[in-house]
Amino acid sequence: MKKRNNSGTEIENPIVFSSIAGQRDDLSGQKNVIKSNLSIFWIIFNLVFLIIVGRVFYLQVFKGDYYRKVAENNRIKNIEIKAPRGLIVDMNGEILASNVPSFDLIFYPNEIPKNQTEREKIYSKLGKEFDLNDNTIKAMIEGVGLEDSKKYLLKEDIDYEKALILIEKLKSFPGIYLEKTARRKYEKGEALSSILGYAGKINQTETEDNPDYSLNDYIGKNGLELTYEELLKGKHGIIKMEVNSDGSVKEELGVVPPITGNKLILNIDADLQQKGYDILGEILEVNEQATGASIVAINPKNGSVRALVSYPSYDNNLFAEGIGNDDYNKLVNDPRKPLVDKSISGSYPPGSVYKPILAAIGLEEGIVNPDTTLNCTGSISVGSWVFRDWKTHGLTDLNKAIAESCNLYFYAIGGGWGNTEGLGVSRMSKYSKYFGLGTILGIDIPSEASGTLPNSEWKFKNIGDKWYIGDSYHMSIGQGFMSTTPLQIAVATSVIANGGVLYQPQIVDKSVDYNNHEMDIKPKIIRNNFIEKENLEKVRVAMRETVINGSGARLADMKTEVAGKTGTAQFGILEKTHSWFVSFAPFDDPEIVTAVLIESGGEGHDWAVPATEQFLRKYFEEQEEEIDWQKIENTVKNRVVSEANY
Repeated sequence: MKKRNNSGTEIENPIVFSSIAGQRDDLSGQKNVIKSNLSIFWIIFNLVFLIIVGRVFYLQVFKGDYYRKVAENNRIKNIEIKAPRGLIVDMNGEILASNVPSFDLIFYPNEIPKNQTEREKIYSKLGKEFDLNDNTIKAMIEGVGLEDSKKYLLKEDIDYEKALILIEKLKSFPGIYLEKTARRKYEKGEALSSILGYAGKINQTETEDNPDYSLNDYIGKNGLELTYEELLKGKHGIIKMEVNSDGSVKEELGVVPPITGNKLILNIDADLQQKGYDILGEILEVNEQATGASIVAINPKNGSVRALVSYPSYDNNLFAEGIGNDDYNKLVNDPRKPLVDKSISGSYPPGSVYKPILAAIGLEEGIVNPDTTLNCTGSISVGSWVFRDWKTHGLTDLNKAIAESCNLYFYAIGGGWGNTEGLGVSRMSKYSKYFGLGTILGIDIPSEASGTLPNSEWKFKNIGDKWYIGDSYHMSIGQGFMSTTPLQIAVATSVIANGGVLYQPQIVDKSVDYNNHEMDIKPKIIRNNFIEKENLEKVRVAMRETVINGSGARLADMKTEVAGKTGTAQFGILEKTHSWFVSFAPFDDPEIVTAVLIESGGEGHDWAVPATEQFLRKYFEEQEEEIDWQKIENTVKNRVVSEANY
């Protein structure tokens, strides 16, 4: 506001001006504050907006597929349809492994009530219905986490009648279901368990190596079930169901049918296998010294395995059903080791059944010929060491040496004696490996042993000593450090029988898929042309002489001409012996080779020869030849007593 002074001039009123100026300053300050606040608001708004937009972008672009799948899974439920496991049949079509319908109790953790009280009620009811501990059920279900949407096993192998009763009751147990499945049934149990093995529920360790399996799937554990798991298992199917939020089914959307596993057709003759098992059982029932036994039968023309018997054995149905601790401990603690397949995993000194192999090597290397004769005086002396024969054979040629099992003749071939040079350990080991000894042959079941094929390097490494001529003498008669499996002896004898071809032994002949398409498993040659046929023929003739005039004479009256070789192999420090016999027949055109071992059984001609006779009569003559095993045992005991008195 302006005011006039005495001269009439207008001047500003300082008080009023100051007041107005202050008001103007206040208004300007308020505007600045408002402006500042609006700026902060817009900054915060823009930041929040950007965060929201970014989050939406992240969820839609980067996590879109994930949440779509989650939403779909909440709406669609896949019910697995178990694939039937492939059948296993013998060469004649007899079913050896089939499937028995069964049910599993399973649960989906994410469908279990979140309310603790409701869960406890379910645990209690389940415990009563299935004879399970409430706390065990709780630990199994809650241990995997209640958000987990995968399927888990609660109890397996519920029989059909029990399942029918429970189907309706389980509708009141959210997240708990009965799933149709099938367990294995093995028709011949003990006789074939070492071949077939068994299939059982997969365990946690096995799922690490097989991530496409769930914890309620079956998987091969041993034998053919393990080797051919990929062919046998099949492929599970799926039922797609639309479900509500509470898990109840609204509609079935479609079915992907399961694919049945392949059928395996074996080279095994199940009746012959059973006969072999029965024979060995009868022997061990009367022979108190015997601890186990094996029979291996092979077609020498292609390596197909006709029988692979190990006694005693176990019932693989026990494992398929879920073996209890008592039964398992009984098998594990049995001193006869029924869980060990003696035909492929047992390692034994071969004794004199090695002599035909050494004879073939000696002929090949020119150490001897069929007319080479040595005068067997009953022993060889090297310094202070004496290497004895089991009797004095006199003037002996190759045929007589094999037929009568003359040790001295083979001492000369292996280590040298008099004018005979001897092969020496290097050549013995090299050729023996050609015949399949001391090596894995690759039979199509697991746990095959390699045995021991020693040489000078092996002895120095394992024993810490050099190789002596006495070691060569011991090896030349299948003793000392050498050990073999019955399978190896059968395969090596097959090389002699067929004229020089080492085939891989094969149990499975072919597989057949769900479309009935056959896949043959062709014979595999490991080695051939390593020894002249004429040399093998000379050994074959000598092995025939064993049956005509030697220790295998019991088989001389068979309609089919048989050739063979006995073996009595010492082991341990108590001078116990394994009873061996190898054979092939018919002599002119062999179609079967057998190797019979009676573990700790005694003399070869006492036990392994009559066992072979009974087995071959079943094969060639379909004749149930009965042998009085108790009479044989009495004869053996009387002879032992007479020798002791003498």
